[in-house]
Amino acid sequence: MVLLRSLRWFFLLFTFGQLNEQYVRATWPLLNCSAIKLLGLFPDSVNTSERSELVIHSSAMFKAAVILSQQYNITIDEQFIGWEAVQTDGKAINAVSSTCHAISTSNIVGIVGPVLSRESPIIASFGERVGIPVISFGATDPDLSDRNAYPVFYRTVPSDYAAASAIVQLFIRFNWTSCTIIYQSDAYGSGGLKVLTQAFIDNDLIVANTLVFDIATLRMRDNMKDVLASSLTRIVVLWAGSTYTSLILQHAIDSDVLGPHFLWISSVSLNSFNEIFNQKLIGMLTVEPTTAKIVDAPFNATVLNAAYNIWKQYEPETFPNTEKVNYYALFAFDATWLLIQALQKFCSKTTNSSFSCISIINSESCFDHHPLKSKLLFDTINTIKFLGVSGPIQFNTNLTDRVDGSCYFAQNSRSSSNRLNYVPVLKYSNYDGWQEYSESNVIVWPGNSLTPPTGGTKLDGVKLRIGVTQAPPFTMINTVTNQFGQNTTKFIGYVPDLIDLLRNKMGFIPAIELVPSNLTYASLWKLVEDCFFDMIVADVTVTATRRGKAGFSNAIFDNSLGILMRKSPDATINLFAFMKPFSYDLWLLIFGTFIFSSILICLIETEDYETILSRQIIKLYARSFWYTFGHLVGYGVDIRIRTAPGRLLTAGLYILCLVLVASYTANLASDLTILKSKNIISGIDDIKTGKIPFNRIGIRVGTAMEEYYLREISGGSRNYYPLKSRLEMYESLLNNAVDVVFHDIGVAQYITNNVYCNLTLVGEDFDKSVFG
Repeated sequence: MVLLRSLRWFFLLFTFGQLNEQYVRATWPLLNCSAIKLLGLFPDSVNTSERSELVIHSSAMFKAAVILSQQYNITIDEQFIGWEAVQTDGKAINAVSSTCHAISTSNIVGIVGPVLSRESPIIASFGERVGIPVISFGATDPDLSDRNAYPVFYRTVPSDYAAASAIVQLFIRFNWTSCTIIYQSDAYGSGGLKVLTQAFIDNDLIVANTLVFDIATLRMRDNMKDVLASSLTRIVVLWAGSTYTSLILQHAIDSDVLGPHFLWISSVSLNSFNEIFNQKLIGMLTVEPTTAKIVDAPFNATVLNAAYNIWKQYEPETFPNTEKVNYYALFAFDATWLLIQALQKFCSKTTNSSFSCISIINSESCFDHHPLKSKLLFDTINTIKFLGVSGPIQFNTNLTDRVDGSCYFAQNSRSSSNRLNYVPVLKYSNYDGWQEYSESNVIVWPGNSLTPPTGGTKLDGVKLRIGVTQAPPFTMINTVTNQFGQNTTKFIGYVPDLIDLLRNKMGFIPAIELVPSNLTYASLWKLVEDCFFDMIVADVTVTATRRGKAGFSNAIFDNSLGILMRKSPDATINLFAFMKPFSYDLWLLIFGTFIFSSILICLIETEDYETILSRQIIKLYARSFWYTFGHLVGYGVDIRIRTAPGRLLTAGLYILCLVLVASYTANLASDLTILKSKNIISGIDDIKTGKIPFNRIGIRVGTAMEEYYLREISGGSRNYYPLKSRLEMYESLLNNAVDVVFHDIGVAQYITNNVYCNLTLVGEDFDKSVFG
């Protein structure tokens, strides 16, 4: 019984509570008696029980502006202005239907809204048809800035052009150079992508990748994890509405591409998120439009306070403190106040007219309702200027955007009391750029770091697939037998040592694999593009052509090209090599002449020394031989010839000596010169002048050597001897298939000193470059 009584009391309290809540929520005054109304378009569904903060705050300030105009005794044709507010569910067709119905049943003289960019083009076109102004407080699509395309459209919120400029300046402030953009698949997303990309290009920044979130399927169209993990940038710009932002971040959490490895910059903040994942969301930045008050610019504080008081009077349960009011609500107020000010000024010009300032041609079709003096009203809006609650409000005839008042602020996500909290850290205006919001509000970056990220890849703990090419001494394969008798392959050389050094410094996990041998150096970049490898570390020459296809690191080795040739065989030792200048017949003739001349000398000189000769004949012959030899080789002797025939013979020996010595010396010098000449060219200049036939020049296909040959020597003609591998290059030289080959100087020096000692480098190196 007691339990039943308690339940009855609970039911009564609940019922009165609901009635009281309905009473509180319905306290805005009804203005159905007013014949002149403004129409407010808001994106929430009529069937939802929970309205978004943006809609609650914006609709409250929309109504507050209308009521404030009544308090200020602003009338049109001696009537107060009223309002109608409709919800579109974020669909353009619903917005058109609601607008058409409102215009058919009421005298709608202006539209405040819509909020969404995808609804705005059709409502702007509808407004042009019926001749009433459309002033949006949330649509930022850059295409809507075209006054020729949308002559009756205005907006108080900064366009995406201003947002893109603010984001670019944020990148410049922190020296970031690239990013990945994720955007939603509608006019807001595609428009943001367009202006962001152009702004990045104009400032020499890079959009590395783009990802699309399909708002129809509520899924990413591409694999987020694969794209972000393989990207060289770790900064993600998220361009999406609040509803889709939370879904995209949930995908990012599932893919583990948030903090601490990635910095995300979004265009909206989140009021709440699953507390389990707060740590991964710490360090995010948001870049959101704000009002003049935040950047210390002029704004109308009197009107703002009056609007807040009206809101608190009629809907106190939804009013937060003044610092928590959604900034789009202030844009909504200024959009409404702009229409009110324009109508007041417009009607003040037509007081002497015989017609009412708001004269509307009625029709059964909403498309045929038309104010009589709409052009004058638009001219009034184009010239009006006042200080609004969000900042200065002014328009011109060229753009639909406000002339001034583009302000933004950056908020930093942090964990506070087991929930995600956003703290303002930077503020931005057209005049001052990005400034610190408060000296006490430092930025907490992903991973709870106080050091700004570089924007590049953090590889700590990341497994990288690294491709290498077999090219001594850069990469060599060594087969090692372990204790179990199993053969294992180990990479040794300059490149494996470099990878090991980078691993120690950067903390990544290398998975080194050999690049397929049938690929050319010119096609290695495809392996990275196709995600077969994360990077390739090898003796890859950096050229302009390759830079256009792939990204290169800083130089890892200075390189140039050299000419590789066969060594000439060393001369064999020959004890009789000194006799080669003369033929054997000539040597026999010289020897015969020597013997015959010696005998003649002996016989001629015997008459004067007849007595001595009879006793020393052997000595006489020896003296004759010595005499002849001395004069034959040009040495001369101390023996005097006394007879005339002897002197005549001596003269003949002198002449013969001159001829023989001169001929022998010339032939010997020629033989020695030929023996010392090992190479037929001296360098690259001899190649260019054609000292070696082009078909005797070996060039490895798909290399920087081929590019140099085609560019500097043949003028694009492939008239060389094509080689497909490094081994074929060496074998072609040794087998005399080619006379020279072009080779990277570092590898060539190692090969000639350690492997092929019968090959040599000729001349100076050329075409200096680097490996990357």
